[in-house]
Amino acid sequence: MVLKARRRQDELDGELKEGLLASGCSSPRSIRKRRTFFNYCIFGGISGLTILLFLLLTNLTLGIATLIWNNEFHDSALKNWGKPGTGTEGLAWYPSDFTRDIVPIPCHSHNDYWRRVPLFSALRAGCTGIEADVWLFDQELYVGHNTASLTRNRTFQNLYINPLVKILEDQNKKTDFYNGTSHGVFDEDPGKALTLLVDVKTEGATTWPWVLAQLQPLRERGWLTFVENGKVHSRAVTVVGTGNTPFDVLTKNHTYRDAFFDAPLNEMWEPRDKHSAEHGESSDVPEKGEEPKSSPSGKRPANVGQGLSGVLPGDEFSPENSYYASVSLNEAVGQIWRGHLTPKQINIIRGQIRGAHRRGLKVRYWDTPSWPIGLRNHVWEVLIREGADILNVDDLRAASRQVW
Repeated sequence: MVLKARRRQDELDGELKEGLLASGCSSPRSIRKRRTFFNYCIFGGISGLTILLFLLLTNLTLGIATLIWNNEFHDSALKNWGKPGTGTEGLAWYPSDFTRDIVPIPCHSHNDYWRRVPLFSALRAGCTGIEADVWLFDQELYVGHNTASLTRNRTFQNLYINPLVKILEDQNKKTDFYNGTSHGVFDEDPGKALTLLVDVKTEGATTWPWVLAQLQPLRERGWLTFVENGKVHSRAVTVVGTGNTPFDVLTKNHTYRDAFFDAPLNEMWEPRDKHSAEHGESSDVPEKGEEPKSSPSGKRPANVGQGLSGVLPGDEFSPENSYYASVSLNEAVGQIWRGHLTPKQINIIRGQIRGAHRRGLKVRYWDTPSWPIGLRNHVWEVLIREGADILNVDDLRAASRQVW
């Protein structure tokens, strides 16, 4: 009887457990497993977010450090610039060994006048291009990003012309062994020309003659690249007009010129050739940029920005009248999403570079991203790989050390 009762109880207990399971209830062991899995999920999520936050903070810290730790302040030739007793109180100081061991690199010092030591910081980094925004007021050319930043002592002559004259005089000292003017600013490559990009901010037709007049100290010493009777003669400094520089005024003299135009790169896209087709390049034609505008009477547009001022649709650009072919990267390819250029955007860049090089012009993209650092480096790598001739840079240290 006892065995039958016990057997019956076991059967009832089994039926009870089956009923509990069927009704959605879990055993204690199952509940413990579920709670453990839930705890793992919570802990893993918190740990992942913590690691992500740490990486973001590290990236931000490194980015800020890159901006603060600029070679202009740590370079032994620049850190005491302007201090009494150093011989650098004047803007034109230039030590004889300043460019020793400096290899010229294809970088353009964007907004060069913003640097602690304009011109010299770019040369110390090896940049072969510098940029000066000029404003004409009271019969003087002032340098600055906008009118609020202009000061009486920061003139085009003080910051650029006079220092360049002093630099080139030191590079071309007359001795028993040398009596020439052919040495440029770089000791490592004395034949390398420095490009001075003059961005005219005020009315172009009025301002440009003042630019040409203030180039006279370089001109009379034979240091300006010039074109004469259709032939280009390269010298130590090549002057390029951009911004509101009028193409028609710049090219008015057909026999002699010692300044060149910054042509519109976005108008030069050309389709692929056989070579590029073999490399899988798309043949999609990009949307054309803004066409040069003209009035019904055929009057040339004035003060409309880089590559457009004084230009009519039929004008042609060549090494005899232009040096750079430039465009804003954002205008050329649009917004860059997901941290990299798309194949279509790269196709636009390839076509523009192809068209400019066929015309004998050097390619420059401005308005390139400077942040995030990874995007900036990606854009630099693509531009160099595709054949751009010069990088528009703000971070001289990164460009000169190729920290990308």
